[in-house]
Amino acid sequence: QVQLVESGGGSVQAGGSLRLSCTVSGFTFDDSEMGWFRQAPGEEREGVAIRHSDGTTNYAGSVKGRFTFTLDVAKNTLYLQMNSLRPEDTAMYYCAAAQRGAVCGLPWTHLHYGMDYWGKGTLVTISS
Repeated sequence: QVQLVESGGGSVQAGGSLRLSCTVSGFTFDDSEMGWFRQAPGEEREGVAIRHSDGTTNYAGSVKGRFTFTLDVAKNTLYLQMNSLRPEDTAMYYCAAAQRGAVCGLPWTHLHYGMDYWGKGTLVTISS
């Protein structure tokens, strides 16, 4: 049984930092697509960062240079380091996983449709 559990969300002021964690069980990182997504109230879920099975990582333009996606294979844990946070980063953040190639060919705005497994999310609130 695949499980993903996020943690690390919270409330910080604009300009601050947070590090989200996602512990994964029942799923190996090899040959897989792993990603961070977010969903603000009234908005569609959007991709934040995704690591493809070939090891490359892509970021949404709005977070590039501010967020960093890493993973610790030994701990089966994903991380999302978020710096220079802005009020528009406020959202529920989810980690997700899929088999290799699951998001191949999908536009950035539709990446979440290709993911197979999801955590329940962790809330990030940024105040101005």
